[in-house]
Amino acid sequence: MKRLVTSLGKVFGPLTKLGIRPQIAVLFFALLFVPLFVRDEFTLRLLITSLMFGGLAMAFDFTAGFINIVNFGFAAFMGLGAYSSGLSVLKLGLSPWLGLIFAALLVGIVGFGLGVLTIRLGGIFAACMAWFVALALMAVTANWVDLTKGNSGLSVPPLFVTIRNMPYYYTILAIVILVYILLAVISSSKIGLAFRAIGQDVVAAASSGVFATKYKIINFTISCCLAGLLGGFYAHFVGVLTPQVLHTRNTVEIMVISYVGGRGTIWGGLVAALLLVPAMDYLKGLLELRLIMYGAAMILIMIFYPRGLAGLWTSGADYLKRKGVLPDTSTVSVSKGKTGQNL
Repeated sequence: MKRLVTSLGKVFGPLTKLGIRPQIAVLFFALLFVPLFVRDEFTLRLLITSLMFGGLAMAFDFTAGFINIVNFGFAAFMGLGAYSSGLSVLKLGLSPWLGLIFAALLVGIVGFGLGVLTIRLGGIFAACMAWFVALALMAVTANWVDLTKGNSGLSVPPLFVTIRNMPYYYTILAIVILVYILLAVISSSKIGLAFRAIGQDVVAAASSGVFATKYKIINFTISCCLAGLLGGFYAHFVGVLTPQVLHTRNTVEIMVISYVGGRGTIWGGLVAALLLVPAMDYLKGLLELRLIMYGAAMILIMIFYPRGLAGLWTSGADYLKRKGVLPDTSTVSVSKGKTGQNL
């Protein structure tokens, strides 16, 4: 047993230094083989949706869980990415793959601009301003019929000329893996340390030399950019876009998944999505009552177990490490700077 624990420590140690959790590495490895055992197209499509919402929850948590700003307009940035990718293919003649990149860059630029204008407001004011922008974007997509087709729906070319879901599954899996690695590496760096300091106490962080506004804008821009990328995938996966994709209810769903997974953990939202999205699809007959259930789940988690599913896993893993069943892959903090060093 000790040899096995030592071997596992050698395998997962380098991953932990990069901020990549061993359990998520194992999860991604297992997800690679899912299509070999899941032959039902509906189930595979449901898994694609779960992974997409998992990626969105990770991007949302990067802002809400690190710099303590809840982006109430998050779904609108995803929707903007969806429309940007679709229209870039239809109007500019780009390939759908370039459309994904175009969507990510455009939404990142919009997020940067909004961050510059609103982040200084801080807290609930920045969150509400993002929500107002989201409502404006939704109104534009609904009324600019000549460009977006309004509520009739905009037909978007697919990524693959096939009716099978397997290519889309591996595409979204690759995107989610890249999103997780990017956010994990950033969160374990000095920049991530600055994000956490701002989220815990922005005044104390500023007094320690952290330029809070700069780091908030960086964080907000990265989160919006990833929302645009995932929104672009959504456009080519679903094939038809309506203004409802920008609706606040989608932000609520993403927020609940993120909170149930565990704030400030990144990976918790992915695990929660793989559990909650199939469960809520099973309960889709309840229609709008699902939002009440989402809200109730979030309230219960925040009151009784704010650490979420990630905290539950961490508690269990710590117990197994003390028993010697799992290797201890903990590392020294990445920050060894002097007190008062400017970041």
